[in-house]
Amino acid sequence: MVAAHAAAIAEIVSQSEADYATFMPAQPLLAADDPPPVQITRNGADSPFLLVCDHGGRRVPSALGDMGVAAPDWDRHIAWDIGALGVCAALAPALRATCIAQAYSRLVIDCNRAPGHPTSIPPVSDGTPVPANAGLAAEAAALRVAEIFTPYHAAIAAELDRRRQAGAAAVLIAVHSFTPVLAGVARPWQAGVLHNRNPRLSRALARLLRVEGFVVGDNEPYRLSDDSDYTVPVHAERRALAYVELEIRQNLIATAAGQLAWAALLARLLPLALAEAGAAGGD
Repeated sequence: MVAAHAAAIAEIVSQSEADYATFMPAQPLLAADDPPPVQITRNGADSPFLLVCDHGGRRVPSALGDMGVAAPDWDRHIAWDIGALGVCAALAPALRATCIAQAYSRLVIDCNRAPGHPTSIPPVSDGTPVPANAGLAAEAAALRVAEIFTPYHAAIAAELDRRRQAGAAAVLIAVHSFTPVLAGVARPWQAGVLHNRNPRLSRALARLLRVEGFVVGDNEPYRLSDDSDYTVPVHAERRALAYVELEIRQNLIATAAGQLAWAALLARLLPLALAEAGAAGGD
């Protein structure tokens, strides 16, 4: 069953990437003074945990300007996962773990969506138009895939390949954050754990967070699936790795103090959750 799923995902991913490669134009998107799309800290660390942050940054390639989006909207959840990168920055040294983060805004390209997904390059996000994404030519979309999406996921794959070849454990922790209110509806959870085919680590972490007194959603406020997510299905489930996709409510980690507090909490609970869930797993 796992092998069949892995083969199906691999076929979808390779076909999608091949389709986009057809449209590669000569002019690059990222200029020399634009930051690289991938930020890696503590490269090659010996912890079994690998932290990834799909929506950590909110940079925009200089060629795209402000994308037609007003300045206040770049501070909102539509542009990035508020506080997520700060949590990762503090959690990585606490766990002695490698962290791989995306530098560019999810409005440029969402690195937790497969290329071609309707929300991969959103023309509208939570009611806010993104003019630079409206009617985007296939060539322009391909450039964002090639220069931002692909290097980020190649870095994750390379680190997991390195661990496999070294016989080292790998546990993927995808850190996200969610807005307290969406479409006028308040969200009661302080954190959510998302899972698909392997819920063991997510549910172990959820139990420990509830013992600490937190209100925790199980596949809330989002449900992890092959259709809506990319990072966990491709990098963790294809390799049969233990994982958790963690969502933290943004008002709890909007400040440095909140980020440090959640990093300290997770540094204490994640090893306990892993022990409770069983072996880290591998290919």
